Amino acid sequence: MSFVHAARGIAVTILHGRNIKVQLLAAALVCTCGIWLKVNTTEWCLLTIMMALVISAELMNTALEHVTDLASEAIHPLAKKAKDAAAGAVLILAIASVVLACFIFLPKIL
Repeated sequence: MSFVHAARGIAVTILHGRNIKVQLLAAALVCTCGIWLKVNTTEWCLLTIMMALVISAELMNTALEHVTDLASEAIHPLAKKAKDAAAGAVLILAIASVVLACFIFLPKIL
């Protein structure tokens, strides 16, 4: 049942979350570029790990936002700090993934 609940959480987040759709679109673009540019096994491993990290961070960010919203309807300063910190974690991973993609894809393009 744990797997079912986890899959449901992913599905609900994808259905209702805007940011995760952007992350999934970016992951699809990375996969397309990887196939087109014929990245090697090590590069695929690095790209896969980064995609998983970004999407997992987005899921955790969404979970934190839901729990924070559940705790209070009012915007509490500490709730805002928690939400902003979680969003910042996703941003750092997203930037790192773009840097990694540049290291892998740019030499192949140029």
